[in-house]
Amino acid sequence: MGLNNTPSSERLHIGIFGRRNAGKSSVINAITGQELSIVSDIKGTTTDPVKKTMELLPLGPVVMIDTPGIDDTGELGQKRVEKSYEILNRTDIAVLVADGTQGLAAEDRMLIDELEKRELPYVIAFNKCDMTEKRTETKNGVWVSALTGEGIEELKKQIILARPEEEHKKLAGDLVSAGDLVILVVPIDKAAPKGRLILPQQMVLRDLLDAGAVSVTVREDALKSTIERLNIRPSLVITDSQVFDRVSADTPEDIRLTSFSILMARYKGLLDGAVKAVKAIESLKSGDKILISEGCTHHRQCEDIGTVKIPNWLKKYVGEDVVFEFSSGIGFPKDLREYKAIIHCGGCMLNEKEMRYRQLCAENQGVPMTNYGIFIAYINGILKRSLAALPGYEDNVQGF
Repeated sequence: MGLNNTPSSERLHIGIFGRRNAGKSSVINAITGQELSIVSDIKGTTTDPVKKTMELLPLGPVVMIDTPGIDDTGELGQKRVEKSYEILNRTDIAVLVADGTQGLAAEDRMLIDELEKRELPYVIAFNKCDMTEKRTETKNGVWVSALTGEGIEELKKQIILARPEEEHKKLAGDLVSAGDLVILVVPIDKAAPKGRLILPQQMVLRDLLDAGAVSVTVREDALKSTIERLNIRPSLVITDSQVFDRVSADTPEDIRLTSFSILMARYKGLLDGAVKAVKAIESLKSGDKILISEGCTHHRQCEDIGTVKIPNWLKKYVGEDVVFEFSSGIGFPKDLREYKAIIHCGGCMLNEKEMRYRQLCAENQGVPMTNYGIFIAYINGILKRSLAALPGYEDNVQGF
């Protein structure tokens, strides 16, 4: 992926919901001016959520998600309805497409109740307005015709108005000043993607460029000699968490140190909870179940960090035969009560909404959920140092 492309996790997620044959796919095509979704008169054509990244002016980069009908029937149909509701966990703006010739059905009202309970911005598109003259005023409602295009521009306007206020957050740019030197430590092993950097590394590099900082990228075995050869002292070292222990040993104490994963946790608003949760590993005993969760579905290598390295490090640290289970992509379990702790990746491939939902699920079920980088820093005794590099987290370093 090029540095100038907006990753899916950083795009506004617009979920399109509604009953079968309300015209969800047709409305998506009308909004985008493209044939993004299959249109058919047969009920239930959309059987799984379908995502499409695109530029939707004037909103900019978005992810449009077409969902199965919320009125689907039968055992399989119920599973499709559940999938549609799961999309709410990563939706920034919801568009409910209702059949304007029939008005709001019970399923539509149930969805509206859920949207309002979650305080999720939404717009109701009453489709097929060309087939009825009865148009009632409804909260957040817009009358449209996907067939003729009537009301589509007004619908776009309402989607724009519903957009949540943007936070101008930074990954690392607020940690440095223009001209500061930052060293990025990027291991190149069997798990490293060929010919490119992983997303957190790309995002941090771009953020530092925007801040006017000078970045030097090295492998872990070149860090010490690089620091010795430099004419100016680095302001900050940011490392891949896998090599945290070596990088900490090779980075002088007067140079701030943190990791890409810890920065991602801060960026997505999860750092406080993840830091508090990491101490749960101290009370683990034999037979306890640990969930290790990743937001992506990459091909597993023999030294994969999630399925190999972290389990080995944890077993060695606690000295107990704990049990590991794994999840990846959007497959995050609903019932977490069987787990004593969750260790999650940085979540770079998931949007903030999804990551906050996962942390909230864990908190509500009393299961501590920490993050790869925080866990690795903790077991190596360098979490206090890693957090001290971040302004405003002085209180979090107590006890580490």
